[in-house]
Amino acid sequence: MTISEENYIKVIYHLSLVSPKGVNTNAIAGMLDTKASSVTDMMKKLSDKDLVTYQKYQGVTLTDKGLHSAKMIVRKHRLWEVFLVDKLGFSWDEVHEIAEELEHIKSEQLINKLDAFLGFPVADPHGDPIPDAKGIIKKIEKQLLSEVEINASFHCVGVKDSSTDFLKYLDKQKIALGSVVKVIDKEDFDDTLTVEIDGKRLTISNKIANNLYVQ
Repeated sequence: MTISEENYIKVIYHLSLVSPKGVNTNAIAGMLDTKASSVTDMMKKLSDKDLVTYQKYQGVTLTDKGLHSAKMIVRKHRLWEVFLVDKLGFSWDEVHEIAEELEHIKSEQLINKLDAFLGFPVADPHGDPIPDAKGIIKKIEKQLLSEVEINASFHCVGVKDSSTDFLKYLDKQKIALGSVVKVIDKEDFDDTLTVEIDGKRLTISNKIANNLYVQ
């Protein structure tokens, strides 16, 4: 596959997690910032390679071959993110764009050795699960902070929004994966939370709570 084809496959995979019955081509165009006509042309190419099933007006689904290929791209991306943070000292808000480039390296042997070198991590620095060499993804039990009960304690295990701005906000508030979060109170008016994070009391908006995963 070309880099462009791999990018399409990965986007279809991520969109299919919320639209398993078929991904809308306009949604793909939006994610890749391209024209719908360009998406249609690419779907025909990927269909010819048995990577997607595409019927006009009925959406796009990945074939078994396409699903495995997508998982391998995601695997590479997330392993490189772990490497960049754990071994090279990058912060978690810096690694996405670099991993976007590194995920297109073709060597399966390199990626398997990287996985072993890192100790076979099951999640990346943002808490997202890493597929293993067979494409199997270990399910991480989690829920959004906005959904938890008052007077209960949890560990932060991931982020829904991995944008640079959000990750920098979390760094500023000293919220990281592994942080202990205790919910003290919840405002009826706008669902603002009063929490203790690693012993520090903090007010968190509903928008923030809707983007933090805990368990």
